[in-house]
Amino acid sequence: MKIIEPSFEILHMADGDEILRLLELAARTCYKSEDKIAADTAAPFLTRILKTGHESVIEHVSATVRLICDRGVTHEIVRHRLCSFSQESTRYANYSKAKFGNEITVIRPFFWEEGSAPFQEWKQAMEACERVYLNLLDGGAKAQEARSVLPNSLKTDIVVTANMREWRHIFKLRCGKASHPQMRQSMLPILSEFHRRVPVLFDALYETHKADIVQFSPLTL
Repeated sequence: MKIIEPSFEILHMADGDEILRLLELAARTCYKSEDKIAADTAAPFLTRILKTGHESVIEHVSATVRLICDRGVTHEIVRHRLCSFSQESTRYANYSKAKFGNEITVIRPFFWEEGSAPFQEWKQAMEACERVYLNLLDGGAKAQEARSVLPNSLKTDIVVTANMREWRHIFKLRCGKASHPQMRQSMLPILSEFHRRVPVLFDALYETHKADIVQFSPLTL
């Protein structure tokens, strides 16, 4: 059994300046003020637009992220219905095969210190799940049948595409203290990276969660 940390990779996002140019053009179409577009107008204009709550204009740009996390986290992510998802399938992924190292991979629950009693209980449970899973496969079960014993901590890859308005919505819900700790562990670094690339769109959210973001290292692939 392999234990890993969550991570992410930005698979597709346009250059920050290009994003702002497109969004300014889209937004100014509403007011027929395209003649006011200049080299330095996009950022302040979009800042004002967002402050008024006119967020529909930022739906014209999307970003795609590959996220490696546990399946418990993805059960929550896929509830965001305005996104597109492609996720590793436990029906077709047979973890007894060499391409998977003949083992399952799980995400470490960071809230339990390694070596502590809760961590040891969790680790033993994961090892038991792996043992039964591999035994079922050895006994002739198909991967889609044996997956019944796989845990929520199982590592999974999920590719998520959403427009910038929806990403803002995700960060608002999933970065707050009421969210699951492992969801925050994944989403806060992604918010930080989005802010680095397009600060105008994520300034307010970044400032809200800045103190919490520093708790987590950027878990990029």
